[in-house]
Amino acid sequence: MAQERIPKRNELDPKDTWATEDLFASDEAWLKEFENCSDIPGRLAAYKGSLGESGKNLLSWLQYNDEVSLKLGRLGSYAHLKADEDSAVSKYQDFRGKIALLGAQAAAAAAFEEPEIMAIPQEKLEAFQKEEPALATYDRYLYKIQRRKEHVLSEQEERLLASAQEVCDGPDLIGSTFRNADLRFPDAVDSQGERHVLTAGSYAALLESPDRALRKSAFQNTYHTYEGFRNTVASILHSQMKQLIFNAQARQFPSALEAALFRNEVPVSVYHNLIEAVHANMGYLHRYMKLRKKLMGVDELHMYDIYVPLVADSDQEITFEQAKENVLEGLTVLGEDYLAALREGFTNRWIDVYENQGKRSGAYSSGARPHPYVLLNHKNTLDSQFTLAHEMGHALHSYFSKKTQPVVNSQYVIFVAEVASTCNEVLLMRHLLSKTEDKKERAYLINHFLEQFRTTLYRQTQFAEFEMMMSQKAEAGEALTADLLCDMYGKLNREYYGEDMAEDREIAIEWGRVPHFFYNFYVFQYATGFSAAVAIANRILEEGEEAVKAYRTFLASGGSQDPISLLKIAGVDMTTAQPVNDALKLFGELLDEMESLTEEK
Repeated sequence: MAQERIPKRNELDPKDTWATEDLFASDEAWLKEFENCSDIPGRLAAYKGSLGESGKNLLSWLQYNDEVSLKLGRLGSYAHLKADEDSAVSKYQDFRGKIALLGAQAAAAAAFEEPEIMAIPQEKLEAFQKEEPALATYDRYLYKIQRRKEHVLSEQEERLLASAQEVCDGPDLIGSTFRNADLRFPDAVDSQGERHVLTAGSYAALLESPDRALRKSAFQNTYHTYEGFRNTVASILHSQMKQLIFNAQARQFPSALEAALFRNEVPVSVYHNLIEAVHANMGYLHRYMKLRKKLMGVDELHMYDIYVPLVADSDQEITFEQAKENVLEGLTVLGEDYLAALREGFTNRWIDVYENQGKRSGAYSSGARPHPYVLLNHKNTLDSQFTLAHEMGHALHSYFSKKTQPVVNSQYVIFVAEVASTCNEVLLMRHLLSKTEDKKERAYLINHFLEQFRTTLYRQTQFAEFEMMMSQKAEAGEALTADLLCDMYGKLNREYYGEDMAEDREIAIEWGRVPHFFYNFYVFQYATGFSAAVAIANRILEEGEEAVKAYRTFLASGGSQDPISLLKIAGVDMTTAQPVNDALKLFGELLDEMESLTEEK
């Protein structure tokens, strides 16, 4: 049967859409507040020259910064959520542009902050802290400013860089608009000649179809479409890399990678250790591809074959209501207050559930106030159920951090962002496996778990390695042409998937559809986060209450410590390769059971 038509936004049931009215009751209310905030740049600039005069002035500045963060954050959240509902609605693109400009103006007006704070002698700063005990709230914030001292420029240069931020954001915005609003794909056609609507949102579900002709059609139509724009998407990505390099060099970092990781207090060795550990364990992935080829009974295994469940008869339709119940059951171990917050999110419209025409593809959580928001494009699949668990992990991490920490420490950095989300997935999977001894169902679930390892630990490391390669090429002065990018990506894909994977020429342009390449060395943290999450979930299941207590302390800690220290609270040391190696060891053990289960059937 052909896929149902993708509905328009106004055809959705309101209960399945997120409650943006919790931010602003209407567009008019947003515009009024935006106008009220138009004086923020001027009010920020009025503090110039005063931060080093007294503890009172410094405290006043920091508290006003918190106020600005809340106001602009609320405006920004509404604008981005509304724009992502339907990227073809120009009004909300304008809203997003307005708040981006105001944010850039505010940043430019506040460009004096770091130089002024850095100019305060340590003994004077200590005197300020005795004078104003409330400054203790900002100890970590002030430390992080002092830490950046060698990378902060003059006031005029800082103002110039802040003013250029909107331009630097251009490649990401252009790429997002191109992928989500302008790009159109031919329908995918199944083995019976039925046509299926192919979008960025439906692509993943089509690749899970048991109909190989449909999978191949969706795969080829997607990448042939990108192939038609190969030079355009290469230019966008090249521009992204160049702006990262420009900002890194301006701030006297030796590379864009070091600049990105310095910001989050993550040693560069963690990035390299991840890639080295995955390469050392590449044999597991090659063995998994060999098993997949055997179980699918195909002469050639293609890239469009690797998402379909290997135990097709155990596939089942999981409605959104069923997915919510399963997630609640799987996370019971985290305690009743965690479940209460989860239920609140489910019942009070934190979530935008289904795909509609023009809606942003994929899924994410936005840690807004008064509560987080989650974007889904839910299909009734096991994968969508795990996506729900994943994004609500993000949401509740934000919820507990904001509930517990002062504004200045309520944001956690991206290095720990994927831990809470993936821990939810691991706990859910372990719960589902604990409920069944049926060999076919276990094989189906284990295959899904293996796919989590492949798509999160292996695939995201592949992306991280490719991002590093792009950056190194651009830093060496090479242009990131479509030919160069396709050649690099094709070779890397062959290295990761091994000799049992057929060489599909289309996969060489997969880089063109990966939005995370615009996130500034973000993707490696999916892999490190997954590894940490496996360790934490195992500890929770093995040690019980004490491990849960430590994990909940981690969730409530926001950005109050550096990320390596935060993970140590939860019992994981990411300065070593041990969590990655242990996770891949588990992958091997799951692969052993999968081989055993499928041999016996």
